[in-house]
Amino acid sequence: MRILILGGSGFIGIAVAKALSDRGHAVAALARDVEAASRRLPRIDWIAADLVDLATPDAWIAMLKGFDAVVNCAGVLQDTARDDVAKVQERAMRALYEAAAPAGLRMIVQVSARTGGSGGGTPFLATKRRADDALKASGIPFVILRPAVVIGRNAYGGSALLRALAAFPRVTPLVHAETPMQFLSMDDLVSAVADSLDGTMASGSDLYLAAGETLTLAQAVSLHRRWLGLPEAPVLHVPAVIAGSTSLIADLLGRLGWRSPLRSTAMLVARGGVTGDTETADDRLATLAETLAINPAGVQDLWFARLYLAKPLVFGTVAAFWIASGVIALAGWSASAGQLSAAGFPPAAAAVVTLTTSLADILLGVGAVVRRFASAALKGMIGLSVIYLLAATALTPELWLEPLGPLVKVFPSIVLALVALAILEER
Repeated sequence: MRILILGGSGFIGIAVAKALSDRGHAVAALARDVEAASRRLPRIDWIAADLVDLATPDAWIAMLKGFDAVVNCAGVLQDTARDDVAKVQERAMRALYEAAAPAGLRMIVQVSARTGGSGGGTPFLATKRRADDALKASGIPFVILRPAVVIGRNAYGGSALLRALAAFPRVTPLVHAETPMQFLSMDDLVSAVADSLDGTMASGSDLYLAAGETLTLAQAVSLHRRWLGLPEAPVLHVPAVIAGSTSLIADLLGRLGWRSPLRSTAMLVARGGVTGDTETADDRLATLAETLAINPAGVQDLWFARLYLAKPLVFGTVAAFWIASGVIALAGWSASAGQLSAAGFPPAAAAVVTLTTSLADILLGVGAVVRRFASAALKGMIGLSVIYLLAATALTPELWLEPLGPLVKVFPSIVLALVALAILEER
């Protein structure tokens, strides 16, 4: 069978693409950025496209030519500078359903979510619900799968946050520690997708998938902590007001392109728990403990978990350092320009250099907090730091002997920018 995976480079999509390819299917995967994905999984045909642009049936018909089935693993938690929930999860899907029959598509497998509960009114779940209803009414053979919290060898979003909370030193800070949660292993989700495609699962099925156990959030984090090889830690109950403030900041960062799992949508959904009806849980599916035991954690997992929560601190510090450097230089204009004049610069040239470098520092600091420009800004920081060191060495070498070490302190800022660059990618 020739299958097209939507959201193929995502946490679930890439696992589904690999598994279906392993089973002998001819698999292509659609993603916005396919360069890294094509290197990780070269046997998949990668198609660079954005669901936002696939807004009409005509756009889909050309895309679907030659495919027997589509597996939709795409999803957007909340609007950001890079994402549009309604366009990805509803508009593009309605256009796909209209194009399915003319394109000769035989099956659509929709990896959706349980759309009720406390977060049912959020755009994330509301658009999924409307898209699911439209698929049911389309006349196209379908299977809708609604997984609980998916746990795999890799981690992203909520699963990454569970690991990060588990790695927190000495205590485990939690909001709503007793919130009930159900889990599903990635392997079981992939098997359900494969069963949907080969007819083992009946067309028209709409299934909630979860292992036959319900844990509290605290228990789930404790299992992850044990998986990472860390000793038990007491739960620190975080007041809801602090969680609300954190979500507000995460939402603002989302507008700058950062996809934090602490955004308000995720917190609202998690507050009501991630569970289905007790009769929908399946004792044949792997429990969370069994899922984690399949792949024992290595030191790289511990590094990731610890760095995940440190990432905002790293980026915030490097951005604040550069913005402050530029602002201080502008505020102390006469002193800054005076140092250059003392080094032999004409007064006019000293003023131009002071203004240019101060503004450059500020722009690089601001660029580091905008996801789209972060990589270029961090590389600019490293390059400009080297230029500053070379220029200072040539013009004022005596600064190397200053008691406060102004030039020596440039090296930690370079290292911090390198660390930020190393942990920039989300998946």
